[in-house]
Amino acid sequence: MEVGFLGLGIMGKAMAANLLRHGFRVTVWNRTLSKCDELVAMGAAVGDTPASVVAKCKYTIAMLSDPSAALSVVFDKDGVLEQIGEGKGYVDMSTVDAATSCKISEAVKQKGGAFVEAPVSGSKKPAEDGQLVILAAGDKALYDDMVPAFDVLGKKSFFLGEMGNGAKMKLVVNMIMGSMMNAFSEGLCLADKSGLSPQTLLDVLVLCLVMQHPCCYFLYYQIKQPWLCFDLQDLGAIANPMFKMKGPSMLQGSYNPAFPLKHQQKDMRLALSLGDENAVSMPVAAASNEAFKKARSLGLGDLDFSAVHEVLKGTGGQAKA
Repeated sequence: MEVGFLGLGIMGKAMAANLLRHGFRVTVWNRTLSKCDELVAMGAAVGDTPASVVAKCKYTIAMLSDPSAALSVVFDKDGVLEQIGEGKGYVDMSTVDAATSCKISEAVKQKGGAFVEAPVSGSKKPAEDGQLVILAAGDKALYDDMVPAFDVLGKKSFFLGEMGNGAKMKLVVNMIMGSMMNAFSEGLCLADKSGLSPQTLLDVLVLCLVMQHPCCYFLYYQIKQPWLCFDLQDLGAIANPMFKMKGPSMLQGSYNPAFPLKHQQKDMRLALSLGDENAVSMPVAAASNEAFKKARSLGLGDLDFSAVHEVLKGTGGQAKA
């Protein structure tokens, strides 16, 4: 199966590499062509423009930073629309708003092509491991054709029906994640300022999550085997991997970007706009968005989204990747 891939940022590069490792023939494009070099070494071909990639490949995937980039790759000179047509499919896995997806979909269909939006839940490590969750909507026949690729890129893919549903679902998911990160950061700060060990808080959170799971609770209290404790803690971490994955580096003030903060703030903004459209009050998300905006103003936008912790700590943006 030959696939084009447009956009080789943190996520796109990992996803394209996964396709290559699983035997797909991949032609890649990126605005900064040097980002293609590592994938070329793995066997990828390079297209000079998005149009040239679409011309070569029956199916083309895009993984771009925001709505502006997603629209530019389609509508600008040498863009997707110049070569999309009958028998070709375009899959945009970027996180954008529903209006952007619908605009791209209509343009692609007018040219005779098929379109699926398929934003993903997950960051750098799940992308590298093929463990993303894919939230697709649009042309069902194209979705079915793309299942072999989706099975490589993700652990689960959902088909959510009409165009726009994938974009909306992704924004809701990221809005919840961003709000959780702010609450988590507040908890770490409160523990520290109250004279408690933030590391102990992490340990307590893991165990509390375990005890809230009915099966784990039963096993722990009925069997009470010492060897279960480690396993149960792992299950607790799986229940909310963000605490386990992000907590230790947050305590060290280190924020190597798995999911850049500027993209999280963009998703919060788009989710709040979706709330406006549907007259849904979202005070928690709105407050969280303000914290992410503050972090961007402090120059933390290119760090991991967990760098919002620096805002709540009141350190003035003294963080590192």
